Amino acid sequence: MFLKEELKKKKIGVLMGGMSPEREVSLMSGKAILRALLDLGYRAAAVEADERLAQVLRAEDIEVAFIGLHGSLGEDGSVQGLLEMMRIPYTGSGILASALAMNKAVSRQIFRQNGLTVPRSIFLARQPEGGVTLAEIPFPLPVVIKPCQEGSSVGVTIVSDPEDIPLAAEKAFGYGGGILVEEYIKGREIQVGILDEVALGAMEIVPKVEFYNYEAKYTDGLAEHLFPAPLSPKEYQKAQDVGFQAHRLLGCEGATRVDLLFREPGEFFVLEVNTLPGMTPLSILPEIARGVGILFPELVERILFGARLRLPVHKKGDSTQG
Repeated sequence: MFLKEELKKKKIGVLMGGMSPEREVSLMSGKAILRALLDLGYRAAAVEADERLAQVLRAEDIEVAFIGLHGSLGEDGSVQGLLEMMRIPYTGSGILASALAMNKAVSRQIFRQNGLTVPRSIFLARQPEGGVTLAEIPFPLPVVIKPCQEGSSVGVTIVSDPEDIPLAAEKAFGYGGGILVEEYIKGREIQVGILDEVALGAMEIVPKVEFYNYEAKYTDGLAEHLFPAPLSPKEYQKAQDVGFQAHRLLGCEGATRVDLLFREPGEFFVLEVNTLPGMTPLSILPEIARGVGILFPELVERILFGARLRLPVHKKGDSTQG
């Protein structure tokens, strides 16, 4: 971790864009982060995170990476591993926590084993011969079919008709990494924002469409954001506790957002932990932070202060005895 005086002397690369289906969202997040850093007086530059990322980081003499990526090849440990190899400190969670959080099947096993409630689900690594049918699903319709390793509700379908299952599964398989088929839970969408090992607060999202899908997340007016979430004091505290526990169980760091479903009476289901939450004008984490008095530039700066490398290196010539 760095002191402010140290960071002011370093060149900061804001990694944005990337090669996932969430590229456009990442560009919006990255531009907002870059603008905030420049306004705060930091030496910062935009860095396109494509297949030339390593060469660009070297050519631009980037000394600290602020990761503004979303989705696969950015939020899943891939870029974090590259930055560890290049010895460039970076924001957010490390390799393992990023990979665990991105893989919904694995993260939910961890949550379940540690006493958190998650929806019933099955993981399919590949398409069965003949496609996915109702016979593969051990719980009643409706179900939610989604890619196992994407965010922003990309590729998600709520299925009520058995005839729609094969097409929804094929769509989700198209994103790679297998799919998750989970029971549909009719509940309220609660989002918990976490910063520097503190739960900032909980927000309820009330979508004006079928569910809080990609369009609703990034189109103004398609969802209502209620902060603080209209829960009883006991329920509100429980939401924060559950969200923070999920964050800690995966070993996450910095700023995260935990997606929960709330069902009466007082039951919270953990859906996922977002290790690189959106930083767009419509994003939830900045709105939660603003609700507790942390304006966007301060939020960006506090995330930056947490930039670091996680893995030690053994220099050439060092030897270890096993």
